[in-house]
Amino acid sequence: MIGTDYTLELCNVFHSGQVEPGSFFQRMTGAVKTGVILKDVSFTTHSGEVTAILGSKGSGKRALLDVIARRVPSKGHIVLEGVPLEEEQFNNTCALVRHSTRLLPGLTVQQTLALSLTKLSGYLKSSKVKQVMADLALSQVANKDVTNLTKSEYRRLVIGTHLIRDPIILLLDEPTWDLDPLNTYLVISILSNAAKKYGTAIILTMEKPRSDVFPFLDRVVYLCLGDVVYAGPTRNLLDYFSSIGFPCPQLENPLMYYLCLSTVDRRSRERFIESNHQIALLVEKFKLEGQGIMQGNLNEHSRIVNPNKIQLNYGKPGGFRVIWLLYVRMLTSIFNFKNNGLKQMFMRLFSLPIYFFILWLFYNEAKDYQRAFITKSGLIFNAMVGTYFISIMNTICLFGPYRTRYYQESQEGLYSGASLLLSWNLVSLPFSFISAFASAAVIYPILGDITETIDYLYFALVLWSCYVYTEQQTIAVMMFVKNGLIAAIVSIYITCIYVMLASGVLRSYKGFEDWLFYITYVTHTRYASIYLHRNVFRQPTFNVLPYSDQENCTSITSLIQTSFSLNTNSNANCRYASGKAFLAERFTSKNFAGDMYAAGDFNPEFNLGISFAFSVGFIVLNKFLYLMPLPSFVTDKFRE
Repeated sequence: MIGTDYTLELCNVFHSGQVEPGSFFQRMTGAVKTGVILKDVSFTTHSGEVTAILGSKGSGKRALLDVIARRVPSKGHIVLEGVPLEEEQFNNTCALVRHSTRLLPGLTVQQTLALSLTKLSGYLKSSKVKQVMADLALSQVANKDVTNLTKSEYRRLVIGTHLIRDPIILLLDEPTWDLDPLNTYLVISILSNAAKKYGTAIILTMEKPRSDVFPFLDRVVYLCLGDVVYAGPTRNLLDYFSSIGFPCPQLENPLMYYLCLSTVDRRSRERFIESNHQIALLVEKFKLEGQGIMQGNLNEHSRIVNPNKIQLNYGKPGGFRVIWLLYVRMLTSIFNFKNNGLKQMFMRLFSLPIYFFILWLFYNEAKDYQRAFITKSGLIFNAMVGTYFISIMNTICLFGPYRTRYYQESQEGLYSGASLLLSWNLVSLPFSFISAFASAAVIYPILGDITETIDYLYFALVLWSCYVYTEQQTIAVMMFVKNGLIAAIVSIYITCIYVMLASGVLRSYKGFEDWLFYITYVTHTRYASIYLHRNVFRQPTFNVLPYSDQENCTSITSLIQTSFSLNTNSNANCRYASGKAFLAERFTSKNFAGDMYAAGDFNPEFNLGISFAFSVGFIVLNKFLYLMPLPSFVTDKFRE
């Protein structure tokens, strides 16, 4: 267990990685250009101190944070209190906060902190939430939605979600990025106070440090292209550079002056060569003369740490508690009267019934004539396909924030993809169940006899399976694709393939070659479509429908008379003798002979069961997919 006073040491750390962007194919094949990013980096920091890593873009600041957090492989020694710091220990006792972290919309500041994944609960957690809000100057916006916060408030809240767990080391990637001077000062001063109050060692990166934050930085590390130009106490910074011949001019910001001094000048070839030579000299001088400065400790009065600093709050809570907190998070973001909550409620409960109501407006006046076979089949097709596409739309809009937050929190070892999906399904399935049954109730009266309650229930269940299937399909796509529009296009494209192939509406099965016909057996649409059509067309209503009020079809007596060619008698417009004849034409193979109702393909229980087997199978498959280790270039884009 880490005590109240501890030291983090980096000794001769090297790290190699990708040094320039590569194409997707190059990253998959490992053909991207790589090189040394960090070169012999060494520095020390202590509990209660704020250490700033300074450097221009490309200097290796973010890579250094990843190395300390054990996110990437490295050579050298990273030691916490004399013990090598491993990834598991870092996840259990420390934290890494990226400036691009996304919080869940629909939650207030207080709810975001209260639903953070910690071991604390009850009164202790409530007290800790109030304390952290006060320390981060967020008490006045406690009931404000996170989407309505200013940049500074949002950044402080992100820090608070980690600070609430009392990390012993807190790594911050550009916490003042894109903030105005006043808010930059506010954030750094708050971090300095938090470091002293909680005894936390805070290491942050900055690209453009201002002079007014100088007093709050206990240590600084200057990086240039992975080399260390200076690493040590801030109070020794001016004396060291003066001693090697680089005094800071009066009225200059020393932090920015020495940052410019250790930055490659690319404005001309001559300046590039000169600055490179100067930086090489600075690096060499620090290796020779800076070791004493680097090892120097601050005065004890400047390192007042929390005497009760014992690691009890941080770390991963139990599995059931994680799932419960994720579940409550989702429900809390839905059941509120803010814009995001109303949007989620509308999409989950009302988008599908509204679509079905539009179908009802178009199909309600359809008469029971011969064209009803095509009309009602078209209604079934539109109901099924609309359920597919609305499920995709809802999933893209609603699952995205949880997916992104998962990729950020899973790096901390807080929970796995299986826990996220279990919580999501516990929330989503009841909503989609209600929505599917309400939607079925809208159109089923114009499809059949509403008095047959069991048929309506089964009809609604198949629509629900359609919704769940494409929801899980879209979640699988979103595992790899960050952009919502691209993920939607991919999922819709996949859906269109099996809809065109297996719906039996766009093309009859009789027109397929054998290999295409057999492919339909591996699609969800085949079983859902056959069940929905059989549920409707087996009704007595569809026996010998007239062509119009003036022309009946009573002379049709066999399926032979209702084949693909039209009759040549006075009933030439009468194509189908019954719903059974229609089903035989659309859903049997060209080689089929016999009673189709006796065939297993038209068994209602079988089709209903297989429809749900596809949906449940995809749920299980996704749980395994989200446990798979993905390449870093895939997961990194969700954290950018």
